Amino acid sequence: MAATRRPWLSMFSVSLFLALPASAQAQRRGRTVELPDGAGKAVVEGVCSACHGLDRVAGDGYTREGWMRVFGTMVDLPADQAALVADYLAKNFPEKPKLQPVLKPGSASVSFQEWSLPTKGSRPHDPLATPDGAIWYTGQFANKIGRVDPATGKIREYAIPTDGSGPHGLTVDGAGVIWFTANAKGYLGKLDPKTGAITETPVDARDPHTPIFDRKGTLWFTAQGANKVGRLDPKTGEVELVELPTPRSNPYGIVISSKDVPFFVEFGGNRIGSLDPGTMALKEWDLPDEGARPRRIAIDGDDILWYSDYARGFLGRFDPKTGDVREWASPSGPESRPYGIAWTRGAVWYVETGTTPNALVRFDPKTEAMQSWAIPAGGGVVRNMMPTVDGDHLVIAESALNMVGLVTLGR
Repeated sequence: MAATRRPWLSMFSVSLFLALPASAQAQRRGRTVELPDGAGKAVVEGVCSACHGLDRVAGDGYTREGWMRVFGTMVDLPADQAALVADYLAKNFPEKPKLQPVLKPGSASVSFQEWSLPTKGSRPHDPLATPDGAIWYTGQFANKIGRVDPATGKIREYAIPTDGSGPHGLTVDGAGVIWFTANAKGYLGKLDPKTGAITETPVDARDPHTPIFDRKGTLWFTAQGANKVGRLDPKTGEVELVELPTPRSNPYGIVISSKDVPFFVEFGGNRIGSLDPGTMALKEWDLPDEGARPRRIAIDGDDILWYSDYARGFLGRFDPKTGDVREWASPSGPESRPYGIAWTRGAVWYVETGTTPNALVRFDPKTEAMQSWAIPAGGGVVRNMMPTVDGDHLVIAESALNMVGLVTLGR
């Protein structure tokens, strides 16, 4: 197995103050859950419900040490309170059987670098590799955009002025300006790294999701909750939107072809769609299995699309020219939850997020062979990934672990 490198980074304590009572917070962020009585209940209700519903607590299960590690990535607690919470959670929500990754051997090699983020509970959603070698990320729960310098391990975070924006997807324009989707506030934001200034462009679509630029400088984006796909002309500020004909299609991942055609997957159905870059005319293709739920998408040098079928545990290949579809079962099976996916160096790379730890999988289209590695820190659901400009690395965000990572691909 390849060596693992984890540069040490200092952590900053984050004090957590609640703006709403615990019950109101739980109802706002998830279904209402009544926790079992016992020492530690009040602390769990107060601290955990500040950022998410208590249903997430009730749905998980870990050892005492596992619980310490999990909530340690989210908030700093005094030692006595941390021990109290760990005892309470381990007693009432013990470790549950978890799917272990099926690791496939092979001749390729990788190495990992992983960084813990300075703001606990950030829940980094999407990573972005920029031409200068930096790794950017969206701190969705922290309402921040962050930048990691892999050479030094230095991290800088930029606070977003609009509270509760929920930064989600990331991309960069030709001038090096960082763009993001404000998932919770319905706007497209841009951050000037030179000044730190953030500006907003409202869009008439809730839940703007994944953004990407074409070669002409037009910004395309999906809006999952609004069931729309749109584009923004950064020069004029004009936004155009197309609503998908099938309700709850949930347009999700998006890529741009060599002809500047945006292709996207519909996570709410078994479909792949595209828009005409001139007329915005919509075209859709049904995948053969009605149970398919493609979540993310990658594109290779021949404009062949590769998708992660999250629901069925498959890797898929789609040729827009012929409509031909091929699929391969993911190594860890139907519950492996393939999610983040990318194409680089003649291979498809994706992450199984249903396994503990998450597994990075490499698929060679020529031999149809798969090879996989356990992500050292665990992955914590790698929702998105992308290659660096040189193609020799992948950047990942380990959401639940409050980490970002750089995967170096061996020769």
